[in-house]
Amino acid sequence: MSTARHTAPGNTVQTYGWVARTFHWTIAVLIVTAVILGREAHHAPFATDAELAQKAWLFSFHKTVGVTVFFVALARIVWALSQPRPRPLHDGWEAMLASVVHWLLYGSLVIVPLLGWTEHAATTGFAPIWWPFGQGLPFVPQDPELAKTLATLHTTFVKVLIGAVLLHVLGAIKHAVLDRDATLGRMLRGTDPGPLPTVRPHVLPALAAVGVWAATLVVGLALVPAEAPAGPQVAATTTAASNWTVEDGTLSITVTQLGAPVTGSFADWSAAIDFDPEPRADGTLGAVEVVVATGSLTLGSVTAQATGAEFLDANGFPTAGYDAVIRAEGDGYVADGTFTLRGTEVPLMLPFTLEIEGDRAVMAGAEMLDRRDFGMGTAYPDETNVGFGVTIDVALTARRAE
Repeated sequence: MSTARHTAPGNTVQTYGWVARTFHWTIAVLIVTAVILGREAHHAPFATDAELAQKAWLFSFHKTVGVTVFFVALARIVWALSQPRPRPLHDGWEAMLASVVHWLLYGSLVIVPLLGWTEHAATTGFAPIWWPFGQGLPFVPQDPELAKTLATLHTTFVKVLIGAVLLHVLGAIKHAVLDRDATLGRMLRGTDPGPLPTVRPHVLPALAAVGVWAATLVVGLALVPAEAPAGPQVAATTTAASNWTVEDGTLSITVTQLGAPVTGSFADWSAAIDFDPEPRADGTLGAVEVVVATGSLTLGSVTAQATGAEFLDANGFPTAGYDAVIRAEGDGYVADGTFTLRGTEVPLMLPFTLEIEGDRAVMAGAEMLDRRDFGMGTAYPDETNVGFGVTIDVALTARRAE
């Protein structure tokens, strides 16, 4: 076996240059780091302020390393395409299997971090990537269902990546311990193994890798959890009199987590509106009653935390309510009443705009509440990780009942 070392940057048909070797070992370290961080982040608790900060830090570290893997892998692939491919030391089935594993590795090094990155872009809030280029991606909307699908595919393809890495490592050990050849030396020191057999390129390894990825995609899509409300399935219904029927609308909240706004919305809520433009005897224009199913909230990656016992406590308090009278105020209107959440009643004055054309009305309003008034987030006593303010936004279109 030759002991000559190749010290040039580029590859030869005999061995790897120092650029390819640097890419190889850099990616190896990054993969191990990303896998460990991902596992620790997923299992880390977040019941307290300190635990949430630690979990977010682990996820941010994991995501940042993952994006780094993506770009380093692309650079490695571009470099590999510009260089001669070192010949394998062996021919036959072993060379064929090694080629399949290499195809799986190269593809997975792009697919896995890209899925994680797009999942991050589709998710609202929690654990930013540590860089100055923003958190979104073109053509990737912030959508909970899309994020859930991407998350499942990401974790499924991670298994393919880990499997390929393990096969790659086992192959290297086999060459070093059993064959005692220069396979590992070529990637460690650029060892020149001497004359090598001529191996004809074959398309089967690439097709086999594509088949594995296609099967993984099918399995991943089958594993995507079915859509289900985060909390108990309690219908939000009102019993108050109403002379308007809500045809469309959104009820959303915005909180601040780790210094960034996170917006989500309730899928199940109802409003009974008794309203007339002309003042009544008591000076009001009517009244409104709103009932919200707290478990129907979707709030990005922190939905489970938001609907859990520390915050909305959807299991203990499946509905929240707002009862108010409506008055004209200046050029607009105000709903003045009481908001009930987690068994606690807090006064809430909600200013809103209203446009009426015939029997159709369009309303929009917003107001901020303090989570501490409802005993929420006691494990987070300051605003380091979770802000005190919660902005409520409501927009709806209603039609006058006949």
